[in-house]
Amino acid sequence: MRVLIQSWRDVAHPLAGGSEEYVDRIAEGLAERGHDVTLVVARPAAQHTYRVATNGGRFTHYLRAPLRYLRGRPRPDVVVDVANGMTYYSPLWRRGPSVILVHHIHELQWRQWFAPLLAALGSFLERRVTPFAYRHCIFVTVSESTRDALVALGVDAARIRIVRNGVDVVDAEPAPPSPEPTFLILARLVPHKRVDLAVEAWREVQSETGGTLVIAGQGPEVDRIRALGVDRVELLGWVDEAQKQKLLGDCRFLVHPSELEGWGLVIMEAAAHGRPTLGFRVPGVRDSVVDGTTGLLADDFDEFVRLWIRMAQNPSLSAELGCAARARARELPWDRSVDAFEAVLEEAVRSGRVGGTTREDHEL
Repeated sequence: MRVLIQSWRDVAHPLAGGSEEYVDRIAEGLAERGHDVTLVVARPAAQHTYRVATNGGRFTHYLRAPLRYLRGRPRPDVVVDVANGMTYYSPLWRRGPSVILVHHIHELQWRQWFAPLLAALGSFLERRVTPFAYRHCIFVTVSESTRDALVALGVDAARIRIVRNGVDVVDAEPAPPSPEPTFLILARLVPHKRVDLAVEAWREVQSETGGTLVIAGQGPEVDRIRALGVDRVELLGWVDEAQKQKLLGDCRFLVHPSELEGWGLVIMEAAAHGRPTLGFRVPGVRDSVVDGTTGLLADDFDEFVRLWIRMAQNPSLSAELGCAARARARELPWDRSVDAFEAVLEEAVRSGRVGGTTREDHEL
């Protein structure tokens, strides 16, 4: 198949996260299977094993997408629109199958990132226009939480396929955590990740547990987090893959305070190292963390503090949760995700513009 993927960000973007990693691994896997894959993104972009092209900046690439498509030859067999709140509405300007990939609904993020008028417009497009424009298309998402949110927006459940994030399997037995307790946050420093909330919790936790809270990641919230002035917090900024793997192996567990996720790729990366996750019972996180089995989930700030202390002071509990987390991670290799996504594209191509009228099991 000739596959065109349209996405806001490449993994080279400073704010790239789990969504971009997902698209990259899917595109790479499809190319390895012999498909002709092109990813079109806003600047900047890196080189990949598949074709990548830039088409404008943060907003202009959405407007330029139809023009670039009309100029291109040969035409793709299927287009994948990656929705980051905003999408490309390819069913309105091309004939042929389109698939829309939705990691999560952005209702909360509109108000966090944009002025009220623009936030209202973005929310309206996501809630009203997108379900209508893609009403004949297949929706792909990564979790039951997002599937349920899409159904609440009016998307036909029979058109939704769940293709979960994969994870690189770590074959070696997990190393013991560092003797000095280390608790790790690995996230983009943006409002909805709520890293500041975890730092405030650490203010209460540290006297009970000792150790250090290590925060790896970059983003616009860094100055505000630093200004909290909480002791025994290390802000590392951006880390490369080797540093990330070492941090995951050294930590006692992952602290993930996000207010919502599509899935939470880093949760499974920690699980692959035998490290459980402490988080909140929110969309996405409640899908990737099996509460009480692969990690612990809190309903509010006070419970988050209590569970943090409990996990830190009970190494046998953390070890038990980490063992179960690793077993689950081994069930979700990237190859399975690529297989399932490939099956969705084949379904879309077979059924043409209609995008499929019967439910097929592509869930992992």
